[in-house]
Amino acid sequence: PPISHAVLSASAAHRWLECPPSAMLEKELPDETTVYAEEGSVAHEIAEYKVRWYLGERDIPMPSTGNFNAEEIDRHTDSYAYYATDKIETIRKSCPDAVVMVEQRLDFSNYVEDGFGTGDLVIVADDVIQVIDFKYGKGVAVSAEHNPQMMLYALGALRIFDCLYDIESVSMTIYQPRRENVSTWTIPVTELDDWAERTLKPKAELAYKGEGEYCPGAWCQFCKAAVKCR
Repeated sequence: PPISHAVLSASAAHRWLECPPSAMLEKELPDETTVYAEEGSVAHEIAEYKVRWYLGERDIPMPSTGNFNAEEIDRHTDSYAYYATDKIETIRKSCPDAVVMVEQRLDFSNYVEDGFGTGDLVIVADDVIQVIDFKYGKGVAVSAEHNPQMMLYALGALRIFDCLYDIESVSMTIYQPRRENVSTWTIPVTELDDWAERTLKPKAELAYKGEGEYCPGAWCQFCKAAVKCR
């Protein structure tokens, strides 16, 4: 059966790239869902619904906000949907046949064993791929610059489209409305490929085998294995 949760997940890439053995340590521990993660999932579903509705998918049911603050979720997902649809409109003006995909499965297993993730919004126009990630968290403002999760998504998007289009660069955006944070970073495909071969692939191979050096740092904060790590 397919694994629903990758051992080397994109969201934890900043950890296993810095401390490769952490991935296998974390794998042994149960997934603990938090109320923040549940709220983020709900907000993601509503954000996805709003963008799909704009794109003409009118037969999908509106997700429920459950016990969470409906007004707040509505406000922040509106702001994301406005940003996303404005971006699509702008791109379509110069490239009418731009490819737009919502919640696209992105496979980067050519660099990371069993590696896959989901891109909230992927737009392919001319020689640029845009990968946009909606983050509902309000704890830390997340930057797109050299962000390994976004770079993995970018590699997954390239894997689908590189042979169909002459892609020269990938633009990655993190949209985080509760921090009023919109962070965009663009990297040439040649540089991204270089990082994937020289840094990502060797570190991912170590991490998948549970090998490599333990390396403490800021990334330990959200590591499930921190409690039992030497």
